[in-house]
Formats: sequence, structure tokens, C-alpha cells
Amino acid sequence: MNAGDIAFPNLGIYLENVPRHFTVFGFEIAFYGLIIGIGIIAGILTAACLAKRTGLDPEVIWDFAVYAVIFSIIGARIYYVVFAWDFYKDNLLGIFNIRKGGLAIYGGVIAAFITLFVYSKLKKKNPFHIGDVCVPGLILGQAIGRWGNFMNREVFGEYYDGLFSMQLPVEAVRARDISENIAAHIPEGANYIQVHPTFLYESVWCLVVFVLMLLYMKRRRFNGEICLLYFAGYGMGRFVIEGIRTDTLFIPGTTIAVSQVLSLLMVLFAAITDVIVRVRMRQGKTEAKQVEQEQSK
Repeated sequence: MNAGDIAFPNLGIYLENVPRHFTVFGFEIAFYGLIIGIGIIAGILTAACLAKRTGLDPEVIWDFAVYAVIFSIIGARIYYVVFAWDFYKDNLLGIFNIRKGGLAIYGGVIAAFITLFVYSKLKKKNPFHIGDVCVPGLILGQAIGRWGNFMNREVFGEYYDGLFSMQLPVEAVRARDISENIAAHIPEGANYIQVHPTFLYESVWCLVVFVLMLLYMKRRRFNGEICLLYFAGYGMGRFVIEGIRTDTLFIPGTTIAVSQVLSLLMVLFAAITDVIVRVRMRQGKTEAKQVEQEQSK
């Protein structure tokens, strides 16, 4: 394979010289950043559209988005650097170079929700209502953003020879992402690896959750319910996919994948919170009925 090629051999797809960037007036623009930018814009537009349907002023979304985008990118980078500190501790300037990747979505999500609650507190808005409107856009942005990983030849899984197996030139990927299992399956004399396209799996899964959110939006029974659907839906998919990836970030001093721990916690939080809220809603209805019956006597 040539250095810029990407292939899906069992699908009969062979892409030649897939670029990582393009040049405009002498400036190099990385496809990674461009695609993430497109994902962000698509997500904000989606949230603004949903705001109208739920009685929320779209201007609130655009105002909140300014802060959310800035702090989410910062949070995503900090999260990645913290859990990949061994790589950056001797290359501190590399911390500021995000053109080659290194944005952890969970860091961005955590920062986004912190920003949401601070913003809502200052603006005296309902954070759960805003959250319900924003999370469909968030997961759509994630689905689009994963294709930035494709352009960067990153976020792939272990060796795989199934229908969706992907081939990448060894020189095009980070050495630390090539596991022993992948290396052991490199054909003699070949210059490529064959792996799971986990970026594709996650992109498709995010789109599935996105569609479910849109279908359920009109049926939500309380503010925050779509947020819980995001936690449960994305968490389940990420837990499985993370177990296949080779660039997993671990809790320092352990072999425990931090993203799998967070995914599991998200699913449990969503399930438990949903049950508690529904039980309280039923109790509230029962008490209201009793009061109504007593007043009618």
C-alpha cells in the first residue's frame, strides 16, 4: 500500500492517496479539524431547530453553544492529556497540537455538562430542558466527528478479517496504536495492518441513538429524559466499542479502561435516575388524585 491509501478489502473498496489536509492560500487545513467543525455546526443547528419545537428560544442555544464549544474542546484535550501523560510529559509543547488528534469525547461531554449547569444557573434557565434540546445535536456531532478520526488514521481496533476489515499502511498510523496482536498478523513482506474500523462502528451507533432521540422527543415525560437516553444509549455502545480499540486510555497504574468505567457509570446513572423520577411522578399523581377526591367530598 502507498502511505496515503486506505482499503476495505472485503467490501471491495480501495481508496488511493486519501489526504490528511488541503491547502488554501498557502495555509494547511487539516480534515480532522474541518470535519469536527462541521459536526459542531450540525449539532448546534439541530439543537436550535429542536428548541423551537419544545418552546425554547433558539437564541438561548446559540448563546450557550459559544461557551459549550470552547470549554468542551478544552475539556476534551485536558482529559486526553491527563490519561496519556506518559506520552506528553517529555513533549509539553505537543499538548497544544490537536491537529493530529487527541480529543477525548468524554472530556468534552463532561465539560459541556458542567458548562450547561453553570450557564443555566447564571441565566436562570432550566438546565434539563436545554440539555434535552442539545444532546441530539451532541451525538450527531459525534457521529460526524468520528470521520475526522478516519482521515487521521486513528481510533481503530484490533486485528480483524471480517466484512468491514480496514487496511492501513503501517507508516500512516501511530506506532503506539499497533498492538502485539495486530503486529503478529501483518503478512510477511506487507506494509499494512488490518483492523476493526471502530470509528465507523461508533459513528453508526451514534446515528442510531440520534434517530431514537428524535423519535422519542415528543413522548418525553419530563425534562432531562433525553439526556438520560443519551447517557444510556451512548454509554452502552461506547462500552462495547472501547473494548476493541487499541488506543484505549487507562486509569493510571491499572489496565482498566477509563472510558469503559465512565460508560458503565453513565448507563447505571441513567437507569437508576429514570426509575426514581418515574416513581416520584407516579407518587405525585396519586397524591394529587387523593387531594382532588377529598376536596370533592
